[in-house]
Amino acid sequence: MMKRDLKKLIRQDVQSMHAYAVQEARGLIKLDAMENPHRLPPALQAELGQVLGAVALNRYPGERVGDLRRALAAHAGMPEGFDIMLGNGSDELIALVALACDVPGASILAPLPGFVMYQVSAQLQGLEFIGVDLTPDFELDEAAMLAAIEKHQPSIVYLAYPNNPTANLWDDAVVEKIVEAAPGLVIMDEAYQPFSSKSYIDRIQRHSHVLLMRTMSKFGLAGVRIGYMIGPKALVAEVDKVRPPYNISVLNAECALFALGRQEVFAGQAQDIRNQRVAVQAVLAAIPGVKAWPSDANMILARVPDAQKAFEGMKSRGVLVKNVSKMHPLLANCLRLTIGTADENERMLAALQASL
Repeated sequence: MMKRDLKKLIRQDVQSMHAYAVQEARGLIKLDAMENPHRLPPALQAELGQVLGAVALNRYPGERVGDLRRALAAHAGMPEGFDIMLGNGSDELIALVALACDVPGASILAPLPGFVMYQVSAQLQGLEFIGVDLTPDFELDEAAMLAAIEKHQPSIVYLAYPNNPTANLWDDAVVEKIVEAAPGLVIMDEAYQPFSSKSYIDRIQRHSHVLLMRTMSKFGLAGVRIGYMIGPKALVAEVDKVRPPYNISVLNAECALFALGRQEVFAGQAQDIRNQRVAVQAVLAAIPGVKAWPSDANMILARVPDAQKAFEGMKSRGVLVKNVSKMHPLLANCLRLTIGTADENERMLAALQASL
């Protein structure tokens, strides 16, 4: 058999990249990935099992995906004249937008630190990525953002609202200036909307070039992999042309429809997480040597004296968080703490204090 030289077959830039790393969490309290810590109550687990057992697995996804689009549009309060597109999580939508906008000279611009997949999507599609540093307190640098937009004329500008991993919202007036200055698309990524005090949904009608992206992962269905994007019908129709057929499985669609039919359960879980966030912030504020930033998400960014020492110490005590200190210079010695249940948070805070 002829030997193939993989180094000649695989793109050079892909060979130099690192795969998205998922931490091993077996046996640990998992507070590293901004997941909803609450599972379905046993009665709903049994009910969902019956629903999924009746799904026609021998058929390609059909009308029920259309039902899901309509249910999500109603859930989000989609305005008239707009449309909705589904993705296998937000990650697929981010990749599809880059694919649709891959014209000569195209580029993607986003604040840093931010969600890593904005940059990955640009790299994989061969687009230039322009990262613009936030201020030391993780606010948008208005002058730097506007200057970068003027210089590079990006095809896509990403604004996460609230941002990951910093968990904060940005000044509305600055966001508005950036939206108005953008020559291409602006994507407002509201992945953490269930925990946020604000949304851009009521403002997308003012701008024909703005797309709003959300996910059901933070709603409580991270394992179901449903992302969605809302925008003007004509714009969504163009991006939708590059979507693979049947990208939403019948099982995922049924799970999502099941959850949307029981929104009060998930709304109660989100409220509990918001309440727990307040309690965790209060404890962090009292720990000497720890600086925690305000959060509108289900995570808190905290700076400690030695992030690696604290991370390893917490892990040895059975608690897994995310050490983001090497992601960007502005994140030096920072940990990202996902908000869990009351018991998980108590153990996380005790492990943190013992590890400082």
